[in-house]
Amino acid sequence: MSLDVFSAFIIGLLGSGHCLAMCGGITTMLTSALDTPANPKTSQVSTQGDIAVSVHSQQLGCSAQTSRLNLVLFYHTGRIASYCLIGAIVGFTGSIAAKNVGLPIAGLRLVAAVFLILLGLYIGQWLLWLNRIEALGKGLWNYLSPMAKHVIPVNNSKKALGLGALWGWLPCGLVYSTLTWALASGSTLTGATIMLFFGLGTLPALVALSLGIGSIKKLLVNSIFRKIMAISLISYGIYSFIVAYQLMF
Repeated sequence: MSLDVFSAFIIGLLGSGHCLAMCGGITTMLTSALDTPANPKTSQVSTQGDIAVSVHSQQLGCSAQTSRLNLVLFYHTGRIASYCLIGAIVGFTGSIAAKNVGLPIAGLRLVAAVFLILLGLYIGQWLLWLNRIEALGKGLWNYLSPMAKHVIPVNNSKKALGLGALWGWLPCGLVYSTLTWALASGSTLTGATIMLFFGLGTLPALVALSLGIGSIKKLLVNSIFRKIMAISLISYGIYSFIVAYQLMF
C-alpha cells in the first residue's frame, strides 16, 4: 500500500466525525427504510443537503435486520463508488496537467498538503475556509440533487445503491481535501484507489451509526477527541508539505 493510499484511509478515519454531521442523518434513515406497506408503524423525514428523504419504520424482526444490513451495505457501496469515479476523473486531470501543461507533481503535492492542514483546522473548528471550497460544488449538487426523487423512499437495495451513488457527490470539505491527493497522484487508477481507501476509512463511523453503536458516535463528536484528530491531520499536513517542498526545490 502506497503512502498516499494509506494517508487517504487515515484522512477518512480521522475525519469520520465530520462524516457523521454530513451523512449521519441519511445513514440513520436507511436503517429504518423497511417500507413494508402492510403495517408501517411510523413515517419519518430526514433533510440532508437539500434532499428530503421519506422512509417508513417498523419494529424489526430477523428478516428486517437482514434488510437493514443490505440497505446499509448497498448505500455505502454506491457512495464509495462515486468517490472512486471522482478520484479517477481528478487523477486523470492531474496527469494531463503534469504531461501537457508541465505542472510539477511536487507542486500538486504542496497544494494537497495545504488542504490537509486546512482540513485539520476545519475539523478543529479553528478556521472554516473549507466552507468556501464546499460552496464551489453547490452548482453541480443543485443539478444532481433532484435525481433523488427516483430513489426515495429507499425501500430496496437498488434504491439504496442509487442514493449512495448520488450522495457521493454531496459538497464536502473532507472529500475535496482528499481529492487534492488524487490530483497530486497524476494517475487515473491511483486517483480512484486513493478515494476508495478514503471511503473505506469513513466506513467504521458510519456503519457503527447505522447499526446503532452509539458509543462510536459519542467518541467521534467529543470535542477533545475531535481536536486531537484535527491536530493529527495538521501535523501530517505540515510533514507532507515539508517533504513536497524538498522534492520540488
